[in-house]
Amino acid sequence: MEKKKIRFGVIGCGHIGKRHATMVLNNPECELVCLCDNRSAAETKTEEFNVPYFKELEQMLKQGPAFDVLCIATPNGLHEAHAIQALRAGKHVVVEKPMALTKAGCEKIIYESLHQHKQVFCVMQNRYSPPSVWLKQIISNNILGKIFMVQINCYWNRDERYYTKANWHGSKALDGGTLFTQFSHFIDIMFWLFGDIENIRSNIKTFNHHGLTEFEDSGNVLFDFANGGSGVLNFSTSVWDKNLESSITIIAEKGTVKVGGQYMNEVEYCHIKDYTMPELPPSNPPNDYGVYKGSAANHHFIFENVVNVISNTHPITTNALEGLKVIEIIERIYKSA
Repeated sequence: MEKKKIRFGVIGCGHIGKRHATMVLNNPECELVCLCDNRSAAETKTEEFNVPYFKELEQMLKQGPAFDVLCIATPNGLHEAHAIQALRAGKHVVVEKPMALTKAGCEKIIYESLHQHKQVFCVMQNRYSPPSVWLKQIISNNILGKIFMVQINCYWNRDERYYTKANWHGSKALDGGTLFTQFSHFIDIMFWLFGDIENIRSNIKTFNHHGLTEFEDSGNVLFDFANGGSGVLNFSTSVWDKNLESSITIIAEKGTVKVGGQYMNEVEYCHIKDYTMPELPPSNPPNDYGVYKGSAANHHFIFENVVNVISNTHPITTNALEGLKVIEIIERIYKSA
């Protein structure tokens, strides 16, 4: 008997929504059955997907074809409402980062998912990159010993080519802020590797985005890890013309490691007592949005995990509680500023 395919709907047909739709099509165990966006299929250039297309989620849930999972790739400020609506309609959800713009919003999503017995998958694709997987292994196995200092640098270019007046980027209500849209996956990596943070001291600035965004473009954040050690996060979207790097440097009892590159995709330094670093598989190329680049394109791993979890063969890789923790940390960083 042929295994039943898992059916997907996608809401939000921009760059990322179309990537979700493509990943569904490329996975033999998945089926794309419908799309939704408040713009027309011609505007979103999605006609080639050749599936029913809806302007409103409610209409798609009530009148559209039956499906199992809704992928949410709408503006950040809409994630919460769309996730709750889908869960109440009995769907599992895959939510692009950030899960919501507030911890309270994440809690509402989790409550609804428990109530409806449905899964919430948070897209944190950086966890799948080979350097991240390797870092997780050496930290979990205590190869570095006690963690002393961690420095995370996120220096990207997001200028008027990205923050255009025609879209939602840059708005406080729909975008939320630089840490939500641009760098939440690096905060996720930090939380995944080292746990929670405390004693947060933030310095938030706007240098050259005054006319472009309703929020900051740069910041320096000092903190301590609850598990020991101190950290600093430096971030900016004010870098001229193109991304510089996203990097993480770890100074620990038994060694020093730096993972860098444009999107934390290469191990730049590794010197650890009695340890030889293995050969890592190559990282995937970055998401390419034309004039600007995003994080590594690891979305296909997320869909493999969705299939495995719904088929009851594997645990979830990024669960809703971890999605909530990332949002809570971001809220605390902004609050301390």
